[in-house]
Amino acid sequence: MLRTQPPRLPGSARSLAAGRAGFRWVMGLWDLPPLLLVLLDCWASVSAQAGATPVVTTEGLYSTKPAPTTFRPAVSPRPHETPRAPRPSSGPRPTPVTDVAALCVCDLSPALCDVNCCCDPDCSSVDFSVFSACSIPVVMGDSQFCSQKAAIYSLNFTADPPQRVFKLVDQINPSIFCIHITNYKPALSFINPEVPDESNFDKLMKTSDGFSSNAESDVSLTAKPDAPNTAKYEVPGSGTKVPITVQSITIQSLNKTLTLQEDTDVLRPLVLVEAGHDKICTNVILEVKYSLMYTDAGEIVKADVFVLLGAVSSAMVPFQQKFEIYFIQQNTKPVPLSGNPGYVVGLPLAAGFQPQKGSGIMQTTNRYGQLTLLRSTAEQDCLAIAGIRTPVLFGYNMQSGCKLRLTKAITCRLVVQKVESLLKGQGFPDYVAPFGNSQAQDVLDWVPVHFITQTSHMKDSCQLPVALAIEVKWTKYGSLLNPQAKIVNVTANLISSSFPETNSGNKRTILISTAVTFVDVSAPAEAGFRARPTINARLPFNFFFPFV
Repeated sequence: MLRTQPPRLPGSARSLAAGRAGFRWVMGLWDLPPLLLVLLDCWASVSAQAGATPVVTTEGLYSTKPAPTTFRPAVSPRPHETPRAPRPSSGPRPTPVTDVAALCVCDLSPALCDVNCCCDPDCSSVDFSVFSACSIPVVMGDSQFCSQKAAIYSLNFTADPPQRVFKLVDQINPSIFCIHITNYKPALSFINPEVPDESNFDKLMKTSDGFSSNAESDVSLTAKPDAPNTAKYEVPGSGTKVPITVQSITIQSLNKTLTLQEDTDVLRPLVLVEAGHDKICTNVILEVKYSLMYTDAGEIVKADVFVLLGAVSSAMVPFQQKFEIYFIQQNTKPVPLSGNPGYVVGLPLAAGFQPQKGSGIMQTTNRYGQLTLLRSTAEQDCLAIAGIRTPVLFGYNMQSGCKLRLTKAITCRLVVQKVESLLKGQGFPDYVAPFGNSQAQDVLDWVPVHFITQTSHMKDSCQLPVALAIEVKWTKYGSLLNPQAKIVNVTANLISSSFPETNSGNKRTILISTAVTFVDVSAPAEAGFRARPTINARLPFNFFFPFV
């Protein structure tokens, strides 16, 4: 009987079958039609994994181990060449680099539980009881694979308290053109970039293309065909390129004098000159500063670079180069200091926290978010405005509040945690700067925030925080002609009230409020005068004779 080579699949079907899907021809089945062989191959893959039992758990997301699955042998990838006789497949299918049980797309806040993010490892059972649904119910890799693991999340509201349900199942792709194995193994991980040193610097300079020496890099500087000296910044993940504009080129001499180069389109080459016993290299890059402007959506719209060139002598080797990058948001103005030195009415308070003993004060870059209060809205719903804060401005007494609607199903401990987090906000500061320009390294000069909790105990009641009152005491510091405002004391008073555990109605509404008050504790100023002069004169004893 004649044996003929199997007919090739047309067009894209052939590329999928040979390059991606890794379909194999079985010994002894050459006479069957190729489409039937493809169907048999996919059916064998489905049958081998249809009996896998999913793992279900309601606790310990990352402690669950998936059930072992036996994969059928796979053929090793081969480059496109002349067809040869088929070989028996050997070796297991390559395992995924990333475990889907460890992936969490909705985990956006570090060390905090994101709302309705069921895969967030920072969420506890108490947090799950207030979730409405899982924002990401299924987490999986590339859907074009024939078989892969999928993490499924759901909520069990019938349990008391409600719990999260986690399943790790085998996802089967019914398409006959699915990917069975990944032939290109380098695509499963990033290539370690080659770091230039003394041994490979010349080789990298010869193989590099313009500014970019790594084709796998997401951020590259490439040259325009019509303008060789103009580079572009490629925005990661978008494919768009933003031109990089050279704003200034400054030349620094050996005696540290600076000269601004007029032509910014030409970068001077390196020149090595000899001056006596010393060798001087000119036009060496000493400092480069990048300025990237971005929009509210996080898109890079403008890129600028500032270059400092200088002369380096052999006596200065080795020398240090400096590279800086700044991100500036579009259509925003720089936030002024809260005062220099004293606070100015209407500007935000400078605050922060000390992560560990001996370190400086840590502050967020958002100066209007260092010490905040709950912001009032027209809806007056505390859960709807969670995370919406307003800055504490010096000299402005402020008060805000909202309404919290509770049901009998919500436990007291859960409500206490949520309300306290609502009142204090994210990252309540431990210290407040005494002056508007206080330095973060001068920790002893900063004013600590005294946190006080007031409760009223009642039997069979829930101690629920209902108000946060912040009192800021300040004084006038300096001369009478130009007094400066200085903060001397900050007290945060958390007030709790007692509410009965049992309630006759199904719902109840609680008023939550925050307030800040500024108190002037300056001593009354008194005008001072110099002491009156005293006369210390000695007269003879008979000076007033004969009158005295």
